[in-house]
Amino acid sequence: MDETEFWEIVDRTREAADGDPEEQADLLVERLLQLDPDSVLDFARHFEARYNRAYRWDLWGAAAVLLDGAGDDTFDYFRCWLIGQGREVFEGALHDPDALADLLGDFDEEVDGDGEELGYAADEAYEQLTGVVAPDLGIPPQAEEPEGTALDFEDDTALAARFPRLWERFGTG
Repeated sequence: MDETEFWEIVDRTREAADGDPEEQADLLVERLLQLDPDSVLDFARHFEARYNRAYRWDLWGAAAVLLDGAGDDTFDYFRCWLIGQGREVFEGALHDPDALADLLGDFDEEVDGDGEELGYAADEAYEQLTGVVAPDLGIPPQAEEPEGTALDFEDDTALAARFPRLWERFGTG
């Protein structure tokens, strides 16, 4: 599976789910069950590589503004959700996290920003197809610390200065 096919599957499931991340995860499992186990593992590698790539302080800060705070688990689920938004939003956010203010349409904090189930979809599909737990994907693990310069998520002034467009649209300060 190449990168284009990966993003096509993500896009089709998001569109079919009308943006609901839990529904998207269910549809993603259904779609992956149509593939052979090796293709499911390829999908998982693409997903995991992007998940690791998004482990950045600036993106974590953007998540903190969007979600009115973001602990470890919240940021993990946010990164899954961000991948689920598709290539344009994901790459745009990595290029400039503040651009999420423009890249995101409607944003419901109760539903959006949490794609935990998306992170398990490939594992679930693989296990249903094979009856065994997915093997190690053979890709480098996530870094111990996020990339970039740490941010103080409690400092509203710093967050507003770093993410002016996000702060204007989503900030609570």
